[in-house]
Amino acid sequence: MTEIAILIPAAGASLRMEGRDKLLEQVDGQPLLLRQVRMALGTGAPVLVALPPNRPDRLAALRTAVDDRLDIVTVQKASEGMAASIRAGAEWAKSLTVRGLMILPADMPNLQTSDLKAMMHAFANDHILRATDAADTPGHPVIFPKRLFFKLTQLQGDTGARDLLQGERVVAFALPDDRATLDLDTPEAWADWRQKSKR
Repeated sequence: MTEIAILIPAAGASLRMEGRDKLLEQVDGQPLLLRQVRMALGTGAPVLVALPPNRPDRLAALRTAVDDRLDIVTVQKASEGMAASIRAGAEWAKSLTVRGLMILPADMPNLQTSDLKAMMHAFANDHILRATDAADTPGHPVIFPKRLFFKLTQLQGDTGARDLLQGERVVAFALPDDRATLDLDTPEAWADWRQKSKR
């Protein structure tokens, strides 16, 4: 039995990128979205990527990610916000023989496959496991147990699973440095990160 499934919500609009698509920014010599998918597949888990209907370039960026464990879904209500992608991911996870669903944001370039594997190894069946950075600031990824899949299918709006996190026991899992909290939403943030990381 596969232990954990991974959802990569990639249906956002990149509104703060001044016309650029942050998920197509080059990281490690490839589009960020492709990097995240390959990283997730590197865990051995099944992976679902949720894409919007109006971003064909994102789908094109994944053309080399051929793997039996990879599924791609178009989220028709992507404009609603994060909940639309999470609902799709939870419905997909319900169809699998898994005990948890990891939600892995598509815009966090410092995460590594080893981080995902460490979280999967630490995950227990009865609680939510949430990554933190080295300063204990909550971040992502987050793993939800199977018992919460139905509640994930009922989420609405653009706050993701925030309300669900507040109502459940959440166990923290520390990742190195800022891997769990660094996301890049503006051209300025990307330029600063490239200068510091040399990637």
